[in-house]
Amino acid sequence: MEFKRERYLQQLISGMDSPLIKVITGIRRSGKSYLLFTLFDRYLKEIGVPEDHIIKIALDDMDNIHLREKNALYKDIKERIVDDNKYFILLDEIQYVNEFEDVLNSMLHIKNADTYVIGSNSKFLSSDIITEFRGRSDEIRVYPLTFKEYYEELGGDKRDRLDEYMRFGGLPVVALMKNDEKKISYLKEVCNKIYLSDLKQRHRIKNPKEFDELFDILASGIGTLTNAQKLSDTFKTVNHAKVSPNTVNNYIDYFIDAFMISRARRYDVKGKKYISTPAKYYFSDIGLRNARIDFRQVEPTHIMENIIFNELIARGYQVDVGVVEINAHNKLGHGIKKQLEVDFVANKGYDRYYIQSAYSYHDEVKRKQERESLSHIPDSFERIIITGDTGLPYRDDNGYMVENIIHFLLNERR
Repeated sequence: MEFKRERYLQQLISGMDSPLIKVITGIRRSGKSYLLFTLFDRYLKEIGVPEDHIIKIALDDMDNIHLREKNALYKDIKERIVDDNKYFILLDEIQYVNEFEDVLNSMLHIKNADTYVIGSNSKFLSSDIITEFRGRSDEIRVYPLTFKEYYEELGGDKRDRLDEYMRFGGLPVVALMKNDEKKISYLKEVCNKIYLSDLKQRHRIKNPKEFDELFDILASGIGTLTNAQKLSDTFKTVNHAKVSPNTVNNYIDYFIDAFMISRARRYDVKGKKYISTPAKYYFSDIGLRNARIDFRQVEPTHIMENIIFNELIARGYQVDVGVVEINAHNKLGHGIKKQLEVDFVANKGYDRYYIQSAYSYHDEVKRKQERESLSHIPDSFERIIITGDTGLPYRDDNGYMVENIIHFLLNERR
């Protein structure tokens, strides 16, 4: 059984003619090493690249411990390049090498070396590495399995698989586990002892309890508008702890830089401008989120919203939360400004979609509520309502596309 990761494999293949370093990023345990050392390595051999022209070095392997010094690693690679033909340099767990940036910069000067690199701790995974090599690297961002990748390999009843996916997420190693208890144990272990522990160590967190509690608050409030001040106030009232808004912002940035969560900013659709605060936060893998809060609050409404957000991001869209301001009247008949929300504004190139996530879409009151913000958008881009219901996709009387979550996730036509 194998997840093919075709989207990312094609990105690696299309980058083969680029002289830049290919930097593979993404949340830990998302399948980066398998992508490079198994899927891409296999492809190279299939197109006729000789095995001795594929230099694979896994720096977490004890057999390669002598290569964790930058000069030793560079010398080893140089000695294995013995002709003018193209060599593919595949480096995994590069963070084990002190000052690995020097090695990568040096690789750019070897004309027949095509370099691909992965790292798996927060020092490498953070946005720092992309900043360091801006203009000299191509980033291939790897996400946990989409539901389509998950289902195409595992098969079975679609609804049952979706329920499973919404509970345990899309980390490949978890998806292949047969026992639910093992999945739960693994997710808790990696979240607490690898992801969060790594961040605390890297950033020298002085108040680890508050750091963990903020992560829990974000996990409990996926899809909820919030800001640093509001979160700081929550610490005061609920936890009786003083955590400044600036510290809250720093902690959130650490989570984002390590690809554990994503921020969705608010976008004024009519005014065509961003609203700085508040924002929404979504988890890169819903299984890690669920494990962190001990599989409580596994409510389908917000989890479906999180999964739609991740799906759009994996498809290459920039995703914002839409705000549509309208003129309305209060109970006294006075004119007021009212803000309506569009769950997602998805942009890619010249394409844009407005998307509402509605787990329940049975009664007319709910349907009217979901349509209201869409009806006040002043442009002609497509509007989509994604539901938790069953049935075939259809266009309603307003011309909006209505489709269920399974159909949306399995049919990537956008």
